[in-house]
Amino acid sequence: MLIGLAIVLGGVSLYLNKDFFAKDNIQISHRSRPVPAASRKRPTRSFGQADIEPITFFSDQQLKMKCLKVIPVSEMLTNKYPSPIWHLISESNSVPIREFGYGVSIPGMHPAVKGISAESLVPGEKYRILVETASVKIEHDFIPVAR
Repeated sequence: MLIGLAIVLGGVSLYLNKDFFAKDNIQISHRSRPVPAASRKRPTRSFGQADIEPITFFSDQQLKMKCLKVIPVSEMLTNKYPSPIWHLISESNSVPIREFGYGVSIPGMHPAVKGISAESLVPGEKYRILVETASVKIEHDFIPVAR
C-alpha cells in the first residue's frame, strides 16, 4: 500500500511539474525607435527605409538561427507560397544573438538568393517575421511606423 501511495504521489508530482519537461517558448518582440537628431545629419545607409522608423527585433533567449524570413501578411493570406521580402539562411554556424535590426547583416547568415537584400517596408502594413532555429520555429507580427 505504501508503494502504491508513493507511485500515486510521484505521478501527481510529475503532473504538477509537467512544464519542466516542456519545450521552451521563445518570444520575439520588436521596437521602432526614432533616429537621434545628431545621427540624422550624417549620411547613413538605411536599406531604403527612409520613410519608416528603424525596427529592431529582440528575443528573450540567444538564437542560433538557421533561417529568417519577413513576409507581408497580406501576401500570406492570398498566396499559398508567399515570397519573403527579406530572407537569410545559414548553412553551418550562425552566431547566437538576442537582437538584430531589419535589413542588417547577421553574422554567419547570408541572403538566400545571392545579391538580394531586404526590400523596403511600407508604413502601416502588417508583416510577419519567421525565425527558424535547430529546434523551434518562431513567428511575430509587426507593423512599421512612419517617420
